[in-house]
Amino acid sequence: MNRALIIVDVQKDFCEGGSVPVKGGAGRAAAIADLIRRGETGYAYVVATRDHHIDPGGHFSEHPDFQDSFPVHCVAGSEGSEFHPDFASAQESLDEVFFKGAHSASKSGFEGSTADGTPLTDWLRARQVGAVDVVGIATDHCVKATALDGVRAGFTVQVLLDYTAGVAADTTDTALTQLRQAGVELSGRPVVVN
Repeated sequence: MNRALIIVDVQKDFCEGGSVPVKGGAGRAAAIADLIRRGETGYAYVVATRDHHIDPGGHFSEHPDFQDSFPVHCVAGSEGSEFHPDFASAQESLDEVFFKGAHSASKSGFEGSTADGTPLTDWLRARQVGAVDVVGIATDHCVKATALDGVRAGFTVQVLLDYTAGVAADTTDTALTQLRQAGVELSGRPVVVN
């Protein structure tokens, strides 16, 4: 059984200075880049997801609730949708990138697909991946959704919390409880900077 690393949404708009910044995001971007550059991870594959919004409907709002609706972010082709510079240097180590949310909210990386339309689940299964580690931004949103969908799809899932950044302590605590209850293994401690 192969193991893969899924790097969730380490994009400019989700880091300090972006349109929906998560404090500590840039630091996690650099830490994830260092993790994969070291090459000591034993992963058969390393993939990343990117929010890639074209017209996500009510997901964009002038009066966001920051649960289902958010300010405009990660618009396809915009600078904010690009990988954060502290992570971009590790891009050459990626085996594939999965784009999500063109016309929907799509928090989970498992809702994403490659540029040629291959869904993440199919891509992983074609390579005999049975276990995934999940890292990225944000612990209490897209990391959580990706991990939960990974379990639903039949993968063994671990979230490496040292390589995640959460929006807020209360929502991160709730997310960690939901992940544990779903059978996701949690390793380390999440970065939450209020």
